[in-house]
Amino acid sequence: EGRRILSAEFLNQRVLRHCVDPNPESLQGRRIVQVRRRGKHIVMQLDEGVIIIHLGMTGKLLINAPRSPHTRAIFTLEGVELSFEDIRTFGSIEWTTCTIPERMERLGPEPFDITPDEFFQRLKQRKTSIKALLMNQTLVRGMGNIYVDEALFRARIHPATQASRLSRVRADRLHAAMLDVLRAAIGDGGSSISDYVDGEGRRGSFQDRHAVYGREGKPCISCGTPIRKIVLAQRGTHFCPRCQR
Repeated sequence: EGRRILSAEFLNQRVLRHCVDPNPESLQGRRIVQVRRRGKHIVMQLDEGVIIIHLGMTGKLLINAPRSPHTRAIFTLEGVELSFEDIRTFGSIEWTTCTIPERMERLGPEPFDITPDEFFQRLKQRKTSIKALLMNQTLVRGMGNIYVDEALFRARIHPATQASRLSRVRADRLHAAMLDVLRAAIGDGGSSISDYVDGEGRRGSFQDRHAVYGREGKPCISCGTPIRKIVLAQRGTHFCPRCQR
């Protein structure tokens, strides 16, 4: 924050697929006023316009890192270089002189902002599975596959349970579990399942505390029953068949 963008270089055009006017020169000289998160997006508010970055599945922002075969974009700032790496190129970078794109305005509230009562009322209106609902970003924004599985385990809710059928007690339990999981994961620097690192190249450690995600066939930490893996909402879904009925 506070640094000026001296230049921007894009080494892979796929990363700009959401950008309406992908002219790097329009970023030159712009100052970064604020950096914040909005759901799964990193939002850099400029003195004129905004840059929106989505990391996708394998994207990461690195500070003063050497170029690699997976470097997709480089922002040269005053005194520092910020690079965007993405192996699978599912991530994206876009900028606009206006405000947040309309598609982002349609996202649900932040997990830390939604109250238990609002959370329950939103669940009552949806007949889809709770796993699919938490993943589609309209109930709350920012929940990903790992943390949905972990929150459902802590709340002892089967991922295929119809959202509208959850009682107030179970909904409150899920709301609390969701926040507990996120706080713990943030405190541990995230889950470095494969190549995830933070801006300075440090791996997270929350993967060492996963109760179900990535533990197919291993004993449940609560009851010893082997963890199962199924596909829900087109994503691998891990749960304990005994603890989560």
